Order: sequence, then structure tokens, then C-alpha cells
Amino acid sequence: MTTTILVVDDQSSVRHLLQEYLAEQGFRVLTATDGQHALAVARHDPPDLILLDIMMPKMDGYQFLRTYRQERQTPIIIITAREEETDAVLGLDLGADDYIIKPFRMRELAARIRAVLKRATGGAASEVELTCGELRLDLARRRVWVGPREVRLTPTEYRLLHELAVHINRVLTHEQLLTAVWGSEYQDDLDYLRAYIYNLRKKIESDPETPQYILRCPGVGYMLACPENGEPEGC
Repeated sequence: MTTTILVVDDQSSVRHLLQEYLAEQGFRVLTATDGQHALAVARHDPPDLILLDIMMPKMDGYQFLRTYRQERQTPIIIITAREEETDAVLGLDLGADDYIIKPFRMRELAARIRAVLKRATGGAASEVELTCGELRLDLARRRVWVGPREVRLTPTEYRLLHELAVHINRVLTHEQLLTAVWGSEYQDDLDYLRAYIYNLRKKIESDPETPQYILRCPGVGYMLACPENGEPEGC
């Protein structure tokens, strides 16, 4: 089945260039000129991945992310100018899965797209359910609950939580987590990790400022702590 990518950018030259290149790579390509247009297109013909510009008229990339993440967890890569790189971290906070800085090589973009799609689909899951206090992970169906409430995670948020869960009570270093979830080329990008840990805590912790599940080991990394599953590893 052909993978569908939605390109959202207000510059027609960028849309045309990306549409031509991605079609050559075997992708089916949809386009939208701004966030409002993108919402209409994505609701009518849901894509497998979205390439999203930030600065657009009518509805910018941030507004699109806030709205669309309430409806779907489709993988999203932000396209941003170099001077807006810091702003791209806000996009990660809002649920984007990656960002790429203009100008970029098309081969780099294709590699990012394939990496994000691979993370979204994941590998084969074992028939295991993990329970830690009120937190419950169905590793076979890739679903998460806190008490009776099901928690909606983006594909990357789930991959990060899954990586912590399969090493429960063990501290994983920043490098280990970044390599496992994003790939070896991201092993030094601590902003990615901090943004997603922050997002996960907001979704699964009763008090994100005083977490009981995802604990930080300063200068080292993070772990999913679950005393009923054994003694947590000390920091």
C-alpha cells in the first residue's frame, strides 16, 4: 500500500518541489497551503505522515498541531528556517515527531521521513501487558492507561515510554534513549528528549512537577520506576 504524505507550506515553490521529489520516491503526495486547508485535507483523506511548515497565514503550524493532535496521532515533521530552530522545540512540545531545518538536502528529508514512519509502525510486539501502579501498558496493542483513563500518545511518545517500560527500574542514559527512539544520529540532541519526557509526564503523572513514574537521574538519564516490580536502580 502506498504511503501518503501531506505537505503543508504556504510557498508554492516549496510545495511543488517536495511534491515532485516525494512522488519520485514512491510516495503519494497531498498538499495544503496553510493550517486550515491542511485540516480539511487531512480530515477528508488522512495521510500517513505530515510535513508541516510553521510560519503560515490563517492558521500557522502551531495552531494546526494543537487542533490536529486532539483528533489523530499521525506522525508530523516540522519544516523550519534556521533562525526558527528554537521555535521548533515548541513544535515537539505540541506533539511533532521531528523537525528539519531549511535549507536541507532531499536525501536527508527522505531519510527523516522513513525513520519517523518506522518509529510510528514499530516492530513486532510481544503479548505482554505491563502494570505499574495506576499505569498500564498493553505492549501488543500499543495502548496506555492511567487508571480507567486511556492516554493518547503520539507514536514517538509511545516509543519513548515503551523503551523505558521494557527496562523498568533501570536508568537509561540520555544517549541510550535518544539512539533507541530517534536513531544514532540524534544521540546528542537532549532537547528532543527533554521535550518528550515533559510531554509524557503531563499525560501520565498526576503531578508532572513531582513525578512518580518517570524519574530523572541528573546528568545521566531517566527511568520508569515501579517499586512493585522490584527495587528501582539508584541514581
